Amino acid sequence: MLSTLIYRSRAVTPMTAQDLTDLLTPARARNAAMQVTGILLFDGVHFVQLLEGPDEAVNLIFDAIQRDDAHRNVVLLMRDHGPARRFGGDAMALLDLRELGPQQVSSRILAKMKQPPRWAGSDDRVVKILGWYADARGTDPIVEGEEAANWQLVAIDAPLAQEDPAAPARPYPFALQPIVNPLRREITSFEFLIRSQAGGSPEQLFASLDPADRYRVDLESKASAFELARRLGLTDVKLSVNLLPMSLIEDPSAVDRLVDQVAACALLPQHVIVEITEQEAIERPRAFRDAIERLRRAGIGVAIDDFGAGYAGLSLLAEFQPDKLKIDRQLIQNVHQDGPRQAIVSGIARACCAMGITPVAEGVERVEEWCWLQAAGIERFQGYLFAKPALNGVPAVRWPERIRPR
Repeated sequence: MLSTLIYRSRAVTPMTAQDLTDLLTPARARNAAMQVTGILLFDGVHFVQLLEGPDEAVNLIFDAIQRDDAHRNVVLLMRDHGPARRFGGDAMALLDLRELGPQQVSSRILAKMKQPPRWAGSDDRVVKILGWYADARGTDPIVEGEEAANWQLVAIDAPLAQEDPAAPARPYPFALQPIVNPLRREITSFEFLIRSQAGGSPEQLFASLDPADRYRVDLESKASAFELARRLGLTDVKLSVNLLPMSLIEDPSAVDRLVDQVAACALLPQHVIVEITEQEAIERPRAFRDAIERLRRAGIGVAIDDFGAGYAGLSLLAEFQPDKLKIDRQLIQNVHQDGPRQAIVSGIARACCAMGITPVAEGVERVEEWCWLQAAGIERFQGYLFAKPALNGVPAVRWPERIRPR
């Protein structure tokens, strides 16, 4: 099967014309021997290369590039299959962007394509990706995070709040996980994650319930979360609790009940954030909109949880513009190596900035992910890199500490 792969990377050191020739000569011989063809764009800093050929050969070459000391910040932009090669006449045709204007680059790309095939041309996705990198030079800088090797994560010894083991058991246990601003070493809020009595996840808990009870349990369990916050002394920090959208709709008194639960624990509504999960469809949009308005009038903040993985997505964001937008872990995972994820997350961050919404990256587990996300303009993070959830207590937090100068 014929594979098509496009990647972007940064040259480790400045490259003269001779350096480029020395790099390309053996690479072209290798590609030709493996029946891989393509095109390479170079602007003096970044490489953007298209590889076309047998699946195994393309994968082997890309694996070698990822290990090559001449490249860093290798990012996969596209991996696809096609019926025929677009660039079949050269193992690695070179376009030096330092010598060409944007229009010249686009025309050169088209000129180097095999003719036909009819399905390839100026409207082809590959051509658009290559053209975008040629046209965007200087106007849309490539986001690249700092080197992960510059940082280490350090746990700072501090007294952690933990519920008294002698306290009476509550029907709904919660695990706490902080949302942090790492460079400021600041915990901006705690998310209260409901658990089953056996320690199971929220999904496992709700799956075990009769469907007729899930919204009642979802709502009444928040009293346990607020009571736990009071017992732990978390009265001056933001507290996030999750709610299914329909929990706010099925019970007309849902908002009043939440406000009463907050007041009963001597907490301020301004310190509470309701995270609306996207795990179910919103069946009555007008009633949902009214509930959100009542939450805001009461002083309670609103966030969209797991954005990018659920039902509503952009339509929910456009409808009521939350205070916080939590980007789902599936978009965050390996974002430092994934061009499509980078484009999506960058777009979300820019949209949030334009609307005054605070973006939060969920599920951050690698230093490389954090470095790229920080460079993309995101300042708040949640994930195992910084802290794991702690049952009925406050977990230790690991903070980034620079170990190498810039």
